[in-house]
This record gives sequence, C-alpha cells and structure tokens, in this order.
Amino acid sequence: MKPTRKPGLRPTLRSVLGRGHLSVALLAVGLAGISLTLLGVLALRVYANQNLHLIARSITYTVEAAVVFDDSAAANESLALIASTEEVAEAKVFNNEGVQLAHWQRGDTGMFAQLEVQVATALLDEPVNLPIMHQQQQVGHIELVGQGRSLLLFLLSGLAGIVFCTVLSALAAQYLSRRLLGDIVRPLRGLASVAHAARRERSFDRRVPEAPIAELNELGNDFNALLDELEVWHSHLQSENQTLAHQASHDSLTGLPNRAFFEGRLTRSLRNAARQQDHLALLFLDSDHFKQINDTLGHAVGDEVLISVADRIRAQLREHDLVARLGGDEFAVLLTPLHSRPDAEHIAEKIVSSMKLPVQLDSGRSVATSLSVGIAFYPDDGADPASLLNAADAAMYQAKRKRPGQWQVAQTERSANEIDNRS
Repeated sequence: MKPTRKPGLRPTLRSVLGRGHLSVALLAVGLAGISLTLLGVLALRVYANQNLHLIARSITYTVEAAVVFDDSAAANESLALIASTEEVAEAKVFNNEGVQLAHWQRGDTGMFAQLEVQVATALLDEPVNLPIMHQQQQVGHIELVGQGRSLLLFLLSGLAGIVFCTVLSALAAQYLSRRLLGDIVRPLRGLASVAHAARRERSFDRRVPEAPIAELNELGNDFNALLDELEVWHSHLQSENQTLAHQASHDSLTGLPNRAFFEGRLTRSLRNAARQQDHLALLFLDSDHFKQINDTLGHAVGDEVLISVADRIRAQLREHDLVARLGGDEFAVLLTPLHSRPDAEHIAEKIVSSMKLPVQLDSGRSVATSLSVGIAFYPDDGADPASLLNAADAAMYQAKRKRPGQWQVAQTERSANEIDNRS
C-alpha cells in the first residue's frame, strides 16, 4: 500500500514557484556561463599557441648569430631578453649537434605558478620546436614552453563572472517569483479562504474578488456562480427544515404545539423548577359536548370550533405560558413561573369565562361550547410529567362530572387541604 503524505508536509505554492524560478535561472546562467567560458578558452588557446610560435620565431632571429658563433653567453643573454617579457615558462637553444647553448626558465614558485603550469600543460600545444636558420641552412633549433598565466586569469575571471551572474540571477528569480506570487497566489488564497468559510462556517454569502490573470478570474467567477447556487439551495434547505421542524412539533389545524413538544417543555420546566425550587401549574382542558358537535354539524364545523377554542385559550395566557393541543378536543396549559395558586386559578377562570360567548362560524351560524379544566400544581400534585398530567386529567374529569364548563383543582393527598373551588 502506497504511504500517504501528511498535509502538513506538502510544499506550498510559494516554495514551488520560488524553487522553480531559481532552478531555471541558475541552470540558464550556468549553461550560458560555462558555454561562454569554454568558447573563450578555445579562442584564447588558439591565440596563445599562435603567439607562442611568434615568440619562438622572434627568438630564433635573435639568437641566430650566437648559435652560428657557438657563443653560449650571448645566446643566454638574447634568450633572456625576449623570454622574460613574453608569456614563456621555459626556453632552450640547441646547436646542430644537439648541444644546449642557452636555457631560460621563469623563476615563479607557489600555488599560483603550479596552477599556471597545469593550465598550460592541459590547454597549450606541446613545446614549440622551431629550427634556427642561417643563410637557408639550419644551424640549431629552439624549444619553447608557454606560460598559462593568461589562460588561468581568464578562467578565474570567467568563474567569478559565473558566480556573480548566478547570484544576480537568483535575486532576479526571487523578485520575479514574488511578482508572480502576487498575481497567482493571492487570488488562489482568496478562493481558498472563501471555500474554507463555505465548508466550515457555511458562509455562502462571501465571494471571490477579481483576479488580474484571466484564467484565475474565470475560475473565481465560476466559483462565485457556484456559491450563488449554494446560497439559494442553503436558504431553501433552511426554510424547508424550519417548516418540517414546525410541522413536527405543532398541530396543523390550530397551529398550537403538539403533545410531543408540550411534554418536552414540561420535562425541562420541571427540571428547572426542581433545581431552583420554583412552583408551576398544569391545566388540562377538554371541550364539553364536542363529539355531539362533530356528529350533528360535521367535522368541518368541529374544526372551526377547535380553532376558535385554541385562539380564546391563547388570549388568556401570560407571555411565557404555553398552550398545546394534546389531541382531539383536549388541550393543556403550562403556567410557569407560578408565584401562587390563586394565579393559576385566576387564569383557569378567565379561560372558562372566555367560552361563554358562542363560537361564530364562517357560515354565519353560532355554536355554544364550554371547557372543563383540571388544575395540578408542582410539586404538591406530582413531581414528574406523567404524575402531574394524570393529576390534572383526573381533576378535569371530576369537573366534567360535577359541573361541566368549570375548573377543578386536583385532589391529591398533599393538596386535599388546599382545594378552593371558585365558580
């Protein structure tokens, strides 16, 4: 299995472009410098060899007389006079019998001189050997070894030029890469930032700015168009989710919260009340004779009655109170916070009183209905949602049996002495 490379070890675009520019610049300068240096060395080699032949020819003319008269002292003097001023490392003069009449050698020593000798040996021809002529007859010959000083200086200057051009090219490559980064990396970073915000933060309202390069600008425009579609899709999805969430937690007929929503709120309210030692009240409401309205007038009229009942209940509550339709003609009200029992009884009385007026139907007819209400208090009548609902439900049925259209407080063992009926 091929190992994957960690994201943190991946090179950045800045480093890739910088290394690319620098490599190309150094390669170009290196090839150009080496090529020019080689061409220069070849040209200088040809020149040095021709110059060495000319020097050798001049020496033959100068020492001709000394060789003819076999004068070693004159030959040495003439040879030193010319060789010391020219690019000559060593010179020898021989007569026809091969006897050396004169010898001259440059006396330089040290590393630089050794380098000159090595360069001369590598680049110059073999020692120049020319005959010494007198009246068209050979009277001797000369051997001449060239000096590599000029070639060595040229090589060193060429090397220095290559180094200088390399440094200059590296600086130029760095400058050009920075300029290129400004045109390429900046738009890409902007696009990456917008993409990151869209992926992590769901910020679909951000857009990629314009770029100076046509291809990058076109890429940014396409990405912005995609963001436009994503923003519309995201808004539509949020709206759909909100609608579905509302439908899942609310009654479609009355618009009130349903049983699941109410039980969840009741559980949280009881938990908070237990933690803060507060009180709350639960009202269980049931419409009187609603089955008769449905059977005689139809379900459509029954729906109108339920909508009107829900509106009247909601109108009697405080800002933080909650009313929900539990199902059919059953409703529940959660009163929190509750300062005293009379507050809950007063709200129950208002709800009962609001039903004294007949319900006006869309057809113009009116229908009389009423609500029986059971009241349960926390913590006296129950410490959990189920027991509190059962206590309020039992109180509601007690009210329905004794006097429909009125309210009744739950009669548990803990609250039996607190019952206060008000009609």
